[in-house]
Amino acid sequence: MTQAVWFRNDLRIDDNPALAAACSGDDPVIAIYIYTPEQQRKHQVGDTKLRFTLETLVHLKHDLSRLNIPLVALLGSDYDNSVQVLSKLVRQYGVRTVHANSELEFNEARRDQHATRALLQQHTQLRFHQDQTILAPTDVLTGEDTPYRVFTPFKRAWIHRAAQSNLAPLPAPGARRAIGMESTPDEEILSWQAPTAANAHWIAGSKQAHQRLDKFTLQAIERYKSTRDFPALNCTSQLSPYLAVGAISLRSCLRQALYANHYEWDSGNQGVLTWMSELIWREFYKHLSFHYPELSKGVAFNPKTQSIPWSRNQTLLQQWQSGQTGFPLVDAGMRQLNQTGWMHNRLRMVTAMFLTKQLFIDWRLGEAYFMNRLIDCDYAANNGGWQWSASTGADAAPYFRVFNPIRQSQRFDAQGEFIRAWVPELAQLGPKQIHDPSPMERQLVGYPLPIVDHKSSVEHVKQAFKAAQAMETA
Repeated sequence: MTQAVWFRNDLRIDDNPALAAACSGDDPVIAIYIYTPEQQRKHQVGDTKLRFTLETLVHLKHDLSRLNIPLVALLGSDYDNSVQVLSKLVRQYGVRTVHANSELEFNEARRDQHATRALLQQHTQLRFHQDQTILAPTDVLTGEDTPYRVFTPFKRAWIHRAAQSNLAPLPAPGARRAIGMESTPDEEILSWQAPTAANAHWIAGSKQAHQRLDKFTLQAIERYKSTRDFPALNCTSQLSPYLAVGAISLRSCLRQALYANHYEWDSGNQGVLTWMSELIWREFYKHLSFHYPELSKGVAFNPKTQSIPWSRNQTLLQQWQSGQTGFPLVDAGMRQLNQTGWMHNRLRMVTAMFLTKQLFIDWRLGEAYFMNRLIDCDYAANNGGWQWSASTGADAAPYFRVFNPIRQSQRFDAQGEFIRAWVPELAQLGPKQIHDPSPMERQLVGYPLPIVDHKSSVEHVKQAFKAAQAMETA
């Protein structure tokens, strides 16, 4: 009886519950991947992420080949079509059980329900396994069995539950008896999406992901708390692209962090604890996407902010997108995103708060642009981050908290090193002038004047939030 593994956002052989389950017996195993670019573009996923996914898939194919597990990769369109393709493959190869790791988002869950019904009609079981989060969303609830809406109590409950769980990553399965079946050629897989210039900055695959994790935990994690906000230092793990496609598991990351901290959850090295907290924030947003599927429809988590009359000014939006706002740190962050498909986390907050709290532009437009540009785009984390910055989300920044981009620049890029790297027209300015060049200095180097006045724009946003809250309580 043939077992199949339906790979999605879990493109690795180690610590993969679905693969481990399929390989637990002596049955022949095949791997299936169905590429659905139309569906991904409906979700606003851009070409850089799509190409990185396919490059990761090729690495997975070679890892599976060493286990004598062939990978059948097929080009589909959307999720409905993927179920049709899966059903056809199941019939073609005589598969009696398909293993897959559960996905929590609304459209993905609906696809999996459809697939379960379709395969049952063919007398094939579709078995799901816990993987996308370390703890299942239904395992971390309040005393009233409701989801947590604030991070700190969620974190306490999450740690209490996780500390009692077996967090040992699953080993990769051993090699199996060859079944004489060819995998889909690399050339065919990679032909489905051409690379972008940003893809050149990243090496795909699980091996690269684990090398990055090893390097980070050996060299940078203990200093993470004190260095993570300084983009010029390059002291973050940059593992998010690999987590987004499942080239490495969250459990592997957490386990290695715990090892570095002598298995302490709430004491020990502050750098390690801070990075672990970031992993738990990722879990928090994943859990919210499961409990509140309406978030995927552009709904503000906080209903009191749903009536805010956000602007959709296209001129200002395009200036922000292209890194031409006249605020050097904001522009540096946006240009880093556009050229590499990634942005330092401090700058994600700075640029998002600038768009929403100073340009007063709808956070959904920023969320969509990040989804399209980020190589690490992940719906739950992206939505959570944008709603936090816009003060519309769960445990979000207070509406009156607004980053001053010039002060942020002076504080976190004091010498202007990061700005010089990404806004080269300002490279000759000194560390005092580079954060807010004079009109003459801007004119000489061809750099724009600020497109908005910080103080007055912030006051306008505060008044809009106050009005929305008054409307809700009236």
